Amino acid sequence: MGIVATIPLLVLIGLLAVTIALFGSDALSGGSQVALIMGMATCIAISMLGYGVKWKVFERQLEKTLGGIAVTLLILLTVGMLAGSWMVSGVVPTMIYYGVQLLSPQFFLTGACLICAMVSLLSGSSWTTIATIGVAMMGIGEALGISEAWTAGAVISGAYFGDKMSPLSDTTILASSTTGTDVFTHIRYMALTTAPAFLITVIIFFVAGIDMGDDAEVQVTQFTEGLAGTFNISLWTLLVPLLTGVLIARRLPSLIVLFLSAMMAGVTALILQPHILSQIGSGGELPIVRGLAITYYGATAIDTGNAALNDLVATGGMTGMLNTIWLIICAMCFGASMVASGMIESITRNVISWTRSRLGLVGSTVGSGIFLNITTGDQFISIVLTADMFRHVYKRQGYEPRLLSRSCEDSATVTSVLIPWNTCGMTQSTVLGVPTITYLPYCFFNLLSPLMTLIVAALGWRIKRRVETAI
Repeated sequence: MGIVATIPLLVLIGLLAVTIALFGSDALSGGSQVALIMGMATCIAISMLGYGVKWKVFERQLEKTLGGIAVTLLILLTVGMLAGSWMVSGVVPTMIYYGVQLLSPQFFLTGACLICAMVSLLSGSSWTTIATIGVAMMGIGEALGISEAWTAGAVISGAYFGDKMSPLSDTTILASSTTGTDVFTHIRYMALTTAPAFLITVIIFFVAGIDMGDDAEVQVTQFTEGLAGTFNISLWTLLVPLLTGVLIARRLPSLIVLFLSAMMAGVTALILQPHILSQIGSGGELPIVRGLAITYYGATAIDTGNAALNDLVATGGMTGMLNTIWLIICAMCFGASMVASGMIESITRNVISWTRSRLGLVGSTVGSGIFLNITTGDQFISIVLTADMFRHVYKRQGYEPRLLSRSCEDSATVTSVLIPWNTCGMTQSTVLGVPTITYLPYCFFNLLSPLMTLIVAALGWRIKRRVETAI
């Protein structure tokens, strides 16, 4: 296929550029989905008309790909339930109320990054961390007068560090298992690139935070008064995140943890915030029960007397995740068509031909991980495909499989959240309420990780070859 394989990708990039120019921040509400479908149609048309690929091939790949993301879609809907219930129950408002009084504006970014890193390391899930602690950090940051882009960058950087280094993380387990590397060997080897990248990230947030939050005192007063006047601020609400932590420690699946946490928050709302539920469910019978149902599935608007605070405590429930689900399905369809047509294989085969040196090999692996994140729209697919493509190349050239597993994580795992139509990018953008393109420049850990793995490869630090073979 050669250069023809790049045509669908070029069409997609061109259509996305036009969509963003026409719709701006609303591009992900429909325009980007159409661009992905048009990219898929281009791929299928070229393959069927030019190379005789049968429609059944695409059909089988679509069924396999879409079937594989069923749990992901359920998690997204549950995240919507969680976000709504944690807000209305008073969990997030209580965290914000006390957080803005305890955290200094100057050290907020550093603290947010470190806290999210710790929670993600213990839970093994960046998604769970961002949907819970991350949302609270966004509220605290706004109250302290910190830019939402900077706060989102700190939250995501910390969450993805913990996710990457946790033995409980699904991406960590996937990267190690698909390359035949012991998970703890994989984690220790990743530390050589991950620790320097995270240290630089923390230093950047520390330096940047020194001059932030000059008007924080007035903003904090307005927010705390608004929250206290609207919600029943109580430390009892913090039992919900505490019990959620217990569930995480018991290593229950993410979907079950998120669902049970949303249920606990719903009970808390019935006990502590019945007036909020009545306000949400007004206009019908059983307003409290109706309000709880709306909290789970629909948009909520709570009047706090402060316009900025109103926007902060508004939630979208499961309905608010539908654009995300729509985009993910379209991205998966595009990725499935590229895989079924053989275009992905054609492109990556050319990439592998550049692996004539240590740096070229690692660079090609990193480039493939990022490229597959862009084209397939999913980090799990990117990790598996990258590992499959390069496994024999690393073995043939005598490099340890742990170098491949680290290169996969340093590219496919951390860059997924930086791509607007990727499952991670769209999910975190929706949960945090910040466009992917807006927070991208501030996700320093995610940007530094691929660069750090290239630097280490160039230096050859702790990179061993089992046998010396001609390259």
